[in-house]
Amino acid sequence: MRLTVPPHDSADTPLILFGACDRHNLGDLLFPRLAERLLAPRPVIAAGIAERDLTPWGGHRVRALANLAGEWSELPADILHPGGETLTCSLYQAAIMTLPPAEADAASRHWDADPAGALAWARAQTGLTGGMAYLTPRTLFRNPRRIVHHACGGVTLDRLASGQREEVLARLREADAVSVRDHVSRTHLAGAGIEARLAPDLAVLTAELFAGEIAAHGRQGEPAAVAERFPQGWLAVQFSADLGDDPGLDVLAGQLNTIAADTGFGLVLFRAGAAPWHDDPDAYRRLARRLDSPPHLFDSLHIWDLCALIAQSRAYAGTSLHGRILADAFAVPAISLLPAEADRALKLHAWQETWGGAHAGAPVRPAGLATALGAALRTDGRQARGFAGELAETARCRWAEVRAMLG
Repeated sequence: MRLTVPPHDSADTPLILFGACDRHNLGDLLFPRLAERLLAPRPVIAAGIAERDLTPWGGHRVRALANLAGEWSELPADILHPGGETLTCSLYQAAIMTLPPAEADAASRHWDADPAGALAWARAQTGLTGGMAYLTPRTLFRNPRRIVHHACGGVTLDRLASGQREEVLARLREADAVSVRDHVSRTHLAGAGIEARLAPDLAVLTAELFAGEIAAHGRQGEPAAVAERFPQGWLAVQFSADLGDDPGLDVLAGQLNTIAADTGFGLVLFRAGAAPWHDDPDAYRRLARRLDSPPHLFDSLHIWDLCALIAQSRAYAGTSLHGRILADAFAVPAISLLPAEADRALKLHAWQETWGGAHAGAPVRPAGLATALGAALRTDGRQARGFAGELAETARCRWAEVRAMLG
């Protein structure tokens, strides 16, 4: 696909949305959709580190940034990084996650023990020259105009190797504006002399911006089948692969059996991400065999089906940050389940500490899920709706500043 843009500087020149939308992960696929609607009528191009077609799952046909830069010529380039934990993702990690699972496993086995070779391989795969994935060098385009990072995350910036950290800071210093979605990332950047505003993740606006699409998906296909199977309601449950060992599944099953017996609600197990290192479908099947009542194993990975499943549920529990953000946006009772991996747990804590409403409980370990979810189900729905509205209003205010800058 070749680039077609006007031969002059105008509002018709596409804006480049650059992020991890080149792999399947609920939040990363939502960001370009949200930014695209908020930027309308200005056209946009979704870009990642690889050419990928995510349209079957509600995403974009994604361009590789290196290819796009080669085609851009002398046109002014506006680039928006619209969110995600993008400040600390290495080029090697990102390149692995854009591969099919079998290829990703093979590449990881081959390169994990050879950091220098891994980086050279990732650069050859992507055509990019840095060590970090989703930070655009101003020199990549011949005529860069504005580069904006909006509501991005970098909670583990202090744990990066010194060279990686310096690369991140250099890219952010080149940017025209930087905002982050949590106080931990903001503190890291402040320590390096970079002033970043706090801005809620754009996903808090999903309920209002895509209400029609989500409602339509809720009336058909697999979401409708779930509603028919569980007319009394269901709990939407998700967990990352690092909780999928046998002891972990035993604990999780015990907690879910308790809450299902207490409430009479059905259980729906869904994946929020199908990219490598995300949710493991085999772990979901093994959990299902441990449950007293057969759950629904939700097959669809379409972002609007997933949103409809959460929006229409009685409660959400999961390790996915965006599962939690979406539940809050729809005023659905929610509990963040802590993954075993410390970095992912830190991300959940950072978001909750920064934006969590007074009604929202802290993230919990699997052993505390039944108690926490029971408490969440007893919360005041009016308070939850008020919190959702306040957070959306803050997001709109922060976005207005970005929109004014980008034109």
